[in-house]
Amino acid sequence: MKRLLTLCLLVASVAIYGQTARKFTLNITPDGKANIACYLPEQPSGRAVVGCPGGGYRTLSMQNEGHAWATFFNEQGIAYFVLTYRMPQGNREVPMADARAAMRLVRDSALAWGVNPRDVGIMGFSAGGHLASTISTHTEFAERPDFSILFYPVVSMNERDSHKGSCVNFLGEQGQKDQQLVKQFSNQNAVRRHLTPPAIILTANDDRVVPPVTNGIAYYSAMRRAGNSCALYVYPTGGHGFGMNPKFKYHEQMLADLTQWLGTLKAPRQDAIRVACIGNSITDGHGIDMATVNGYPAQLQQLLGSGYQVRNFGVSARTMLNKGDHPYMKELAWRDAKAFRPDVAIIKLGTNDSKPENWQYGSEFEQDLRQMLAELKGAKIYLCTPIPAFKSTWNISDSVIVNNIIPIIQKVAKKEKLQVVDLHTLFADQALVQGDGIHPNEKGARHMAEIIADAIAKDKERLK
Repeated sequence: MKRLLTLCLLVASVAIYGQTARKFTLNITPDGKANIACYLPEQPSGRAVVGCPGGGYRTLSMQNEGHAWATFFNEQGIAYFVLTYRMPQGNREVPMADARAAMRLVRDSALAWGVNPRDVGIMGFSAGGHLASTISTHTEFAERPDFSILFYPVVSMNERDSHKGSCVNFLGEQGQKDQQLVKQFSNQNAVRRHLTPPAIILTANDDRVVPPVTNGIAYYSAMRRAGNSCALYVYPTGGHGFGMNPKFKYHEQMLADLTQWLGTLKAPRQDAIRVACIGNSITDGHGIDMATVNGYPAQLQQLLGSGYQVRNFGVSARTMLNKGDHPYMKELAWRDAKAFRPDVAIIKLGTNDSKPENWQYGSEFEQDLRQMLAELKGAKIYLCTPIPAFKSTWNISDSVIVNNIIPIIQKVAKKEKLQVVDLHTLFADQALVQGDGIHPNEKGARHMAEIIADAIAKDKERLK
């Protein structure tokens, strides 16, 4: 009875959005071999999903894993797009190009189709799940989805751990012999902290076509290790390919689980002020479990509220110095930060630059900082001083930070009329850092977020 009531409430909650208002098909390739069938809802919520049917990279299950999902999404106000992608026949770039083109098309048409370009997800089944997870992990920011829905996905390209046909069709016979290529497109290896979008994985325990442990669950494990948001649902039975089949024993429960998960995804407002947090492991949230929730950028989001969209672009061990051992400006996160087109950028680098092996190039710190500022076109920039290094762990030198790096930051800020956030002075309590004496703990992350939120709030007051 309780389950029936829950399902009734679920139906009632989604029915308010109505049905499909428009359906049409658009070609992605000139020959029409790749296209998207577009299902636009009567009352759009702004959310969109691009669906990638499965079929072992040999054929496509267009109904059960494609068109049959239109009503489910449109009733929730979600625009739905079924992708007919070309088969790779050993050339992986072919389906990847089609999926990337579909993501671009939906975002480029967002205004006309009632879509929030910051709330476009991808969904894939079986081999389509591999394509969806590939687009989630191997593409640039503009083409990467905001969330992923993966049904019994092929994730591994190692044919011993996965569906052999999908592996061979995607990489080709020769590609299967290239262990580096196999590893690269076994997408659990491509998950990136903060950068890989949130995902939900739905599979059956008795799937003997695509083993869950070495595929969907492997992707979940990689996401969890990275601290990224991910949900995993393993149904006791159902085999492979249940899709939208109503005969699947857990069909109604699966739809309820997916609906509930979609409801927990909070899309940013289209008019939200975009805030990019750029930095090293202190921004990244090193040593803080689930830094996507508990790191300083996540806590900054909580403090600033829905009028802002805060993204974490921190990468551990990185330097401002381009000749440092791990230069930040050579990272995917830096490309992402620029592609995000931030209205506000919080820069907190310099800690790792203080190491002797890096500070030997210290004469170039100012020019490298200026390069970063120049590439952040149009953003309101806050330059943060490094927090104190209470210990010389990893050769980090607080003396170099205080006597060399902070004066350069202050000099550049004065010249460019930028605001300095003095974390070094305001972060004087050693109880706020972990045992290494370098990284903030959760309380420290909260303190950082409060300091930066206060600086932003004071700026807003001055502008009134």
